[in-house]
Amino acid sequence: MVHSPNLTQAEIGVIQLLLHGMSNKAMAETLMVSIRTIESHISHALMKTGCRSRLELVLWWLKQTPEPHGQPIGKLPPMPA
Repeated sequence: MVHSPNLTQAEIGVIQLLLHGMSNKAMAETLMVSIRTIESHISHALMKTGCRSRLELVLWWLKQTPEPHGQPIGKLPPMPA
């Protein structure tokens, strides 16, 4: 389990989508929420973890989680070629 600094399930879900390299727009479409909601989840996760960037947040997550990283989110859209 993640040693999270009180991350919400929504924040964890967005971090897991960041692992797949998804843009804010793609995450919003996948989760059926607004882009602003995604931005808020990322911003809150950054503040709670002390990370300064999306990359640093992903690296923090990878250090905190056992293999495999996170829980499956379901079928993700294919990555662009």
